Amino acid sequence: MDISEVRVRLTHEPAARREKLHAYCSVTIGVDFVIRDIKIIEGSHGLFVAMPSRKLSDRCPGCGGKNHLRARFCNDCGGKLDPERAGKDARGRARLHADVAHPINAACRQRIEGLIIAAYREEIQKSRLPGYVPQDLHSFPDDADAGDAPGSMSASSEGGTG
Repeated sequence: MDISEVRVRLTHEPAARREKLHAYCSVTIGVDFVIRDIKIIEGSHGLFVAMPSRKLSDRCPGCGGKNHLRARFCNDCGGKLDPERAGKDARGRARLHADVAHPINAACRQRIEGLIIAAYREEIQKSRLPGYVPQDLHSFPDDADAGDAPGSMSASSEGGTG
């Protein structure tokens, strides 16, 4: 796997670190595939990477309407929903989200997380410089004029294969 680029968009000023969500990022694999909306979050043991996910939902037993698993009442009929209907994860917590894309093994996760955290730290340093312009996660060099835009910064990895 050749990770050719990691783009980081900070969610707040570096000095205001009270928020848990520090940044969003996109990872480009080779020249053909991109994963967007990866989050960099401050946890109890430091920074970690959360892969893109979607909210899980279920159907109302009364009307069949679709509802998020945290909903207490049906969005369609207003009927009361079972608060314990969400499945549990390995720690016994309600499973409310499912990853859209994720590494298959721990070694891959560690490699991706290491590159993302390094790119995040590089972006923090750049943000402290005068004239800093946050990068656009959704424009890539093959997009019109994206690669030539003034202030276009990307925290690229060394790449490599794996």
